[in-house]
Amino acid sequence: MTTLRNVSLIGAPTDIGAGARGASMGPEALRVAGLGATLEGHGVDVVDRGNLSGPSNPWLPPVDGYRHLNEVVAWNQAVHEAVHAELKLGRMPILLGGDHCLGIGSISAVARHCRETGKKLRILWLDAHADFNTSQLTPSGNIHGMPVACLAGHGPKELIEIGGHVPAISPKWVRQIGIRSVDAGEKRFVHEQELEVFDMRYIDEMGMRHTMELALATLDANTHLHVSFDVDFLDPDIAPGVGTTVPGGPTYREAQLCMEMIADTGRMASLDVMELNPALDVRNKTAELAVDLIESLFGKSTLMRK
Repeated sequence: MTTLRNVSLIGAPTDIGAGARGASMGPEALRVAGLGATLEGHGVDVVDRGNLSGPSNPWLPPVDGYRHLNEVVAWNQAVHEAVHAELKLGRMPILLGGDHCLGIGSISAVARHCRETGKKLRILWLDAHADFNTSQLTPSGNIHGMPVACLAGHGPKELIEIGGHVPAISPKWVRQIGIRSVDAGEKRFVHEQELEVFDMRYIDEMGMRHTMELALATLDANTHLHVSFDVDFLDPDIAPGVGTTVPGGPTYREAQLCMEMIADTGRMASLDVMELNPALDVRNKTAELAVDLIESLFGKSTLMRK
């Protein structure tokens, strides 16, 4: 039941869905912070597939509630194909973002793989934001605020059909952790869709351990665990390098416990690392912290545990 020990890094250098430029430099910052070598140090076979390519960011205003829709579709199709190809090879894809709109391509590929192999899917969405906006609800039109809604079938035809199955996922498969910024209309929609959200108040009251026990409950040998890690999940005091900082996120220790408990399940089979923005970072410290936390997902812990 150990986590897959063969990893493929896939860079998706775009900020096409974001409201601030710079997430396009995220993949390189993670490489500079030593992600590949760090995982190899844990006996993981790492292949870096390099970066996907897609349209450049035209930086235009939204059209009909969506910003850069055609470009977002192109990038997500590229991500979908790349992630699906690695899963077919029996490898664990780690998508290096890029902004979180790319979760549409990544998670639709994982869901497709699960349908093809008869597996159940559990998605952990580690984020300050619910990312459950629609074109009617969004204040900005930035598609990085919409990926969970699109995956659940609420979004433009071109995005919800990526992966060939609408909806790509059921909201019941998702556990959102660390949420602390939700738009007013989005809040109602999250409740209607019965998304399971462990927001920061829940974590404050119940602790990270209890939160993760619930989020990881009922995983079994036939469950594919996907982790979508938006770096803005972390408190901006320790992780300033993101475009959408929200104060009051998990501390270093809470984040480590979260990752260690995921590692303990031995079920993680795919990972997104999203929204790292080196242009807003301080000496690459957010990238280094992200690598440190990813290392914990692969079993780094302070003491050897049985």
